[in-house]
Amino acid sequence: MLKKHLALAVLVTLVWGVNFPITQLGLRSIDPFVLTGIRFALAALPLVFFIKRPAVKFSYVAAYGFIFGLGMWGVINYGIQIGVSPGIASLIIQLSVFFTMGWGFLLFKENIRKAQIVGALLALSGLAGIISTQEGNHAVLGVMLIVLSALAWSVGNVIIKKSGVKEIFSFMVWASLFPPIPLFLMAWWMHGSSPFEGLNASLDLAAILSILFQVYLATHFAYWGWNSLLKLYPVSTVAPLSLLIPVFGISSSMLIIGEHVSTPNLISIAIIIVGLAVGLCRRPSTLAPAGLSLRNLSKKRIAR
Repeated sequence: MLKKHLALAVLVTLVWGVNFPITQLGLRSIDPFVLTGIRFALAALPLVFFIKRPAVKFSYVAAYGFIFGLGMWGVINYGIQIGVSPGIASLIIQLSVFFTMGWGFLLFKENIRKAQIVGALLALSGLAGIISTQEGNHAVLGVMLIVLSALAWSVGNVIIKKSGVKEIFSFMVWASLFPPIPLFLMAWWMHGSSPFEGLNASLDLAAILSILFQVYLATHFAYWGWNSLLKLYPVSTVAPLSLLIPVFGISSSMLIIGEHVSTPNLISIAIIIVGLAVGLCRRPSTLAPAGLSLRNLSKKRIAR
């Protein structure tokens, strides 16, 4: 990977990691579903009036919007509000890697390597360790909600793959049209009109900066940068860099909001990171030039 692209990857993972404690700053005064709804409303408007709709079935755009906005980020923010620390949330969400591998096996007949199975078992054991140290039913529920959001992210990855979309930035902008109304309805269903009545007063400087960071850095910039790298390099090259997200997420949570990580949780975090690393990293299967598979090499030899 070229140095400029590696720098972009590190910057993207830094933004995504820091996004977790930054989001909690907004959650201190705004309902999680309202905050998420505002984020996606601003991610869509007014850009949808200036950016051409992606050249894929609109059902893919709508499905991704609901899954990504409500199923992933709405659930993450609610989980953080009821007790999961942002640093732990940034780590657990990486379990989407293994969910995505499972979908690849079931839907696309992709092979699962032994290393991926070992990595998944390690990560699950670390997750069990984190759950066992949570105090109170709300904290345990919060962890399970983050696991659910990781599952939602994996479903979103399947939608992206099935759609074959190439205009990633356009896809994200148009998909952001769909989550706000369901998110606002969820807030209304859970708490009535109270999350909306004091909204103006809740929009202090910290909340406004939190929203701007989520919209323009964590959504627009980060997803553009990450998917641009996926176009240039194999997934096996780019994906392992996502391990930096919980590193930045946990360290920034300690600096920004004073998050404290207990020794048992540190051990569990280390186990999960090792599991993710084992599952993501792979040895090159061939010394053939990039883009040339062993099957293609065999065909060329036969032709000769």
